[in-house]
Amino acid sequence: MPDRHLIDVHLLLIDRDRVLLSKRRDPDPTFDGRWHLPAGKLDAGESVLHAVVREADEEIGVRVDPGDLRLVHTLHVTGPGREPRLGLFFETRRWHGEPVNREPEKCSELDWFPLEDLPDGLIEYPAAGIRGYRAGSTFGTLGWA
Repeated sequence: MPDRHLIDVHLLLIDRDRVLLSKRRDPDPTFDGRWHLPAGKLDAGESVLHAVVREADEEIGVRVDPGDLRLVHTLHVTGPGREPRLGLFFETRRWHGEPVNREPEKCSELDWFPLEDLPDGLIEYPAAGIRGYRAGSTFGTLGWA
């Protein structure tokens, strides 16, 4: 068992009760072709707000003001063969620019989905975070006994 936990940040870009998702290109067939939120790992020495702003720019080319981010759910996740992690899910309804796929080697497409009608093939980790957000729950776990 690893002796650390990763910290991930996830962005719920919300427009008229729709959320932006990205379809992954991944060498791991467990994730390839499946939907995910714009997200990434926290870098050493980086604040979680800066990480969300950085990932929004790197992955989808939008600029987000840290003051427009709202922490909406925290998820403690583990799974077989994966390092345990803490996922922080941030919502914003304000950003600058139009979302575009800036990482075509990691993502095959972007699309908007109604929060109440998410696509098949959504990876369980972000799906659990979105469910927690929709339920107004601030904390959840996934994969722990």
